[in-house]
Amino acid sequence: MKKAEIVEVIPSGKIVVGVKDAPVTLMEFGDYESEACAKANVVVNAILEAFPQQVKFIFRHFPILKFHQKAHKAAEASLAAGQEGKFWEMHNELFANRHSLGVISLKGHARDVGVKSKKFLEEIINGYYGMYVQDDLREGITLGVTDIPAFFINGKKFEQEPSFENLSSYIQNLLEKTKQKAVKSAA
Repeated sequence: MKKAEIVEVIPSGKIVVGVKDAPVTLMEFGDYESEACAKANVVVNAILEAFPQQVKFIFRHFPILKFHQKAHKAAEASLAAGQEGKFWEMHNELFANRHSLGVISLKGHARDVGVKSKKFLEEIINGYYGMYVQDDLREGITLGVTDIPAFFINGKKFEQEPSFENLSSYIQNLLEKTKQKAVKSAA
């Protein structure tokens, strides 16, 4: 009798883009069909470029199914790609193709970013990652997320418009405060 192999799934909260020990954690709750989230993704890419050593990014799923029926499966597809280390590539691909997120399109997007899993389509159809997307939704609701995109910086809800100017200014101030504390404690 063959022993069943237990495969541990990496949830989105553990998929980090950027330097893992960066002093600033930028976390977003979003939805792959949302125009506002697609615009925010451009801003996030610019933030990661502007602060390559100082900011790490975590994307959490918050599909608004009332308006975006395909967002949940797209979120599952990003998690499936994430199991192969292709989360960020798939994340950007989904935003770039947010008007084409049917299950068959998701398989094509996965192939385009280099996902090799033979079970990808089966896992998406069967909702294999669905409970992980639901976990993100629940956590977002617990944190008070009501609209997307919703950003948190080092665990604190970012209440301003998520523009590059607003986010980079906030991050810069945070980094300066951290630097000042380090100088004071070393003195």
